[in-house]
Amino acid sequence: MDPRTDHLIDLALEEDLAFGDVTSRAIFPRDHESCAFIEAGSDLVICGLDVAARVFARVDPALRVSPSARDGDRVKRGARVCRVAGPTASLLAAERTALNFLQRLSGIATLARRFADAAAGTGVAVVDTRKTTPGFRSLEKYAVRCGGCGNHRSSLGEHVLIKDNHIAAAGSLGRAVRLARAGAPHLCRIEVEAESLAEVREAVRAKADVILLDNMSPQRVREAVAVIGGAAMVEVSGGVRLENLRDFAAAGVDLISVGALTHSAPAADLSLTLLPGRRKAGARPR
Repeated sequence: MDPRTDHLIDLALEEDLAFGDVTSRAIFPRDHESCAFIEAGSDLVICGLDVAARVFARVDPALRVSPSARDGDRVKRGARVCRVAGPTASLLAAERTALNFLQRLSGIATLARRFADAAAGTGVAVVDTRKTTPGFRSLEKYAVRCGGCGNHRSSLGEHVLIKDNHIAAAGSLGRAVRLARAGAPHLCRIEVEAESLAEVREAVRAKADVILLDNMSPQRVREAVAVIGGAAMVEVSGGVRLENLRDFAAAGVDLISVGALTHSAPAADLSLTLLPGRRKAGARPR
């Protein structure tokens, strides 16, 4: 488990359990045990089972977690994806935090799968962006992969991406590309955002490695691809939805980046159902 994930779990548990669980503590003695199942309330792609298991373990190592699915699996409504057994108070203390992680990551994986299925057979890769929940980028990008899509940059240090504000500050697209090529490490790919055909032509003249066509219609993308003529890899971003994804793919692009994969994915419908519990055999009444 990534140490940053443990840190996120600790922050979430501190947020929810800094003063304990007054309800469960009042009702259940320490020797009271229960079994529970996490199940899907709708068809979804499951993601985050290891994270949920880690939440239960951080709350109480006595909680025993047995997954019945794997991250990336498509599961049907009503399917049980995980069994948890152990001290009742601990199980209930961990429930909400475990579900929060599981619902968020499964929601992203489910939406990513819909986009991956929509692009199937086109030869075009659908990737995410850096529009992620602060601190959750590694987990959210993992969820995107579980759903069958790919990852764009995970940080600003991975490759050069010259956007509209870089161009404005540098004075022109061509000058921004020249400065980036001179100043960036020699292995860095140079990608530049273009919002018009004029900027596309300028990016081609500047010999950009990748040209990102931003907020263009499918027809305008076709025109831009013709201008580029294979001189650079072509990425599309902005205005892409499930309904029009194949229109963009058919325009001859290589990549389609979709910020909605992470910033707009609804939480998946998952819930924890606890079965009637009991006290350990031989336990003394409190």
